[in-house]
Amino acid sequence: MPSFKQISAFVLTATKGSLSAAAKAEQVTPAVISRRLDALEARLGVRLILRTTRRLQLTHEGQAFLDDCQRILNELSNAEESVAQGGARARGHLKISAPAGFGRRHVAPLVAEFMETNPEISIHLDLTDRLVDLVNEGVDCAVRIGELSDSSLISLRLAENRRLVVASPEYLAQHGLPQTPEDLVLHDCLLLEPQRGWTFSAASASRSRKQAAATVILKVSGRLQCNDGAVLREWALAGRGLAWRSEWEVGDDLRAGRLVSVLDDYAAPPVGIHAIFPQRRHLPLRVRLFVDFLRESCGQTGIWGDFAP
Repeated sequence: MPSFKQISAFVLTATKGSLSAAAKAEQVTPAVISRRLDALEARLGVRLILRTTRRLQLTHEGQAFLDDCQRILNELSNAEESVAQGGARARGHLKISAPAGFGRRHVAPLVAEFMETNPEISIHLDLTDRLVDLVNEGVDCAVRIGELSDSSLISLRLAENRRLVVASPEYLAQHGLPQTPEDLVLHDCLLLEPQRGWTFSAASASRSRKQAAATVILKVSGRLQCNDGAVLREWALAGRGLAWRSEWEVGDDLRAGRLVSVLDDYAAPPVGIHAIFPQRRHLPLRVRLFVDFLRESCGQTGIWGDFAP
């Protein structure tokens, strides 16, 4: 089917990072891959990949289409394997990596839940904030937050995460409510070490989110700093100052009124929370099942966030 070959060429080019690598995987010439991409973009009426002589770059539409295509191809592979193996149950060992804070709060409970319905799978969960080398360290699946740079890995967008400026109601009652990011110079800001600054939308509150894509990094100051984000949350709850924290971390506090978000109109655009795994021709069933479970669980409304600012 021409459309399937076009989609396959697009996914391979996007994940492998070049026409030649995609052509090698498909055992065709780069010119064939290029023609398939051209035909796909013409059929959809949108540019998916910006191609120059030096690099390839996915457009916004291309990234969204890639996520959907990877999900569909993954589901097709699952269906084929299920039929081929007569519905065999998944078994074996999984090594999973996730950021320490997010993994402790959200991934660890999901791992335990996943094992209840997959009793023949054992799991090693590695919680670390360093950038794990999946291939060399034998990691089957990793959860990462933010922009992804390694095009040799398959990625699946699980959810979105916002960063918010929060404080306790007691702190705001005593020190006042900042109206713009520039007002932060008048406040005690709780600093995460090493400190790069807090990111805000470069547009004013009156502009739409589509117009507010550009961001600025604002240096802030305060009397307290720590290299553990969980401590900053505790300090914010105790009324020690303003903290810039992830929605997945403080969502429950915001819903319960223990913390209040400020400067919401200046919040930077959300970043993706992704499941990533090595590029393999035949991904083990246990990995596919876990990735699908993550996607379904993280996509549920209210697992984190969805509070009313």
